[in-house]
Amino acid sequence: MSRSLDVRQLDRRSSGSRPWLGVLVVLVLLVGVVFVGLSLWGGRTPKISLQPGLPGIGKRTPIAITIDDVSRATRARVEVVQSTAVTNVVEKTFEPRPFWAFWRSAAPAKLEVMVGTETVKGLRAGTAIVRTTLERSGSLLRTPAPAVAEISLPVRLAPPSLEVMSTQHYVRQGGAEVVVYRVGESSQKDGVRFGNRFFPGYPLPGSKAGATRERFAFYAVPYDATSAAEAQLVAIDDIGNQTTRSFVDQFTPRPVHADTIQVDDAFLARVVPEILAQSSEVADQGNLVASYLVINRELRKKNNAVLVELAAKSSPEILWNQSFQPMANAAITAAFADRRTYVYQGKAIDQQDHLGFDMASVERAPINSSNRGKVVLARYFGIYGNAVVVDHGCGLMSLYGHLS
Repeated sequence: MSRSLDVRQLDRRSSGSRPWLGVLVVLVLLVGVVFVGLSLWGGRTPKISLQPGLPGIGKRTPIAITIDDVSRATRARVEVVQSTAVTNVVEKTFEPRPFWAFWRSAAPAKLEVMVGTETVKGLRAGTAIVRTTLERSGSLLRTPAPAVAEISLPVRLAPPSLEVMSTQHYVRQGGAEVVVYRVGESSQKDGVRFGNRFFPGYPLPGSKAGATRERFAFYAVPYDATSAAEAQLVAIDDIGNQTTRSFVDQFTPRPVHADTIQVDDAFLARVVPEILAQSSEVADQGNLVASYLVINRELRKKNNAVLVELAAKSSPEILWNQSFQPMANAAITAAFADRRTYVYQGKAIDQQDHLGFDMASVERAPINSSNRGKVVLARYFGIYGNAVVVDHGCGLMSLYGHLS
């Protein structure tokens, strides 16, 4: 006996036997839509910031460039544009991630370029545009436009004017002198540069304001200088343009005076524990000789650094009001810049240059300040013991050490 099947039943059985087929079709369509979407989407446009280190362009102006995302970037290009002239300053290439790898995190980048006459040929006074262009990788269906950021800066190439007014600059090694000069209004920093030391200038009392300013600077002739070739009067504007002038007429060398300091156990026992107890900058080395060497070397350097910091904050006004007076009824016991050799048990253990001028009187004798000023330090001060530092203004200071 034959049996027939309903066609509708066959269709239902056929479709019911492969339920995953429809799901697969949907997934394929979804992947296709996502792929096409990613191909058409160029990604978020990166943010670019340019931060100049100076308010304008001179010889060398640093510019810090920050790009918040270079994950899709291929190249960054920094250019200087002035009128129709375009100068390529620097280029940097990147390895972009594939457009479909959207889950990878953003990769920031930082660049620093130098813009000025040393890096841009033909730069002229006026204004210039510093432009950063970030080229980005494309996809199968779209190439995104580059990201661009730029800033406009003034270009100033003329250094400040500088004229020496004083005459007969006869200097002596280890001595101190003064120079009077006139600078243009664009000068922001001026004074005497002697090797790696700088002595700032101050307004000349009684001078008149105008396009040029009259200034003066106290300066020390370094005790270790062998000539005055490195002495220069300098004026610098706010973007680094500078003018220098040689001004020393005659340099007199000073032979180094050698001195020997005998160090014995009684001396060490008297001074080392006291200094260690009062000076947290250095640590006890476990024995008196080793601790003394750390004090004589490292603590001396730290104390000198503090004096340099104090000098940098000197009052810009003259605070003294009379001739400077030496310590009364005092005998000179050591000259400035003596080269001291320290001997312990017949053996030289250290050598230091004594950067002081020692005057001694009777114990607990009253000490008057050499002139009017402002006390900027009064405490136990390392190798100087109880000490007072007085600022007399315009970079001139006096130190009174080893006080009872």
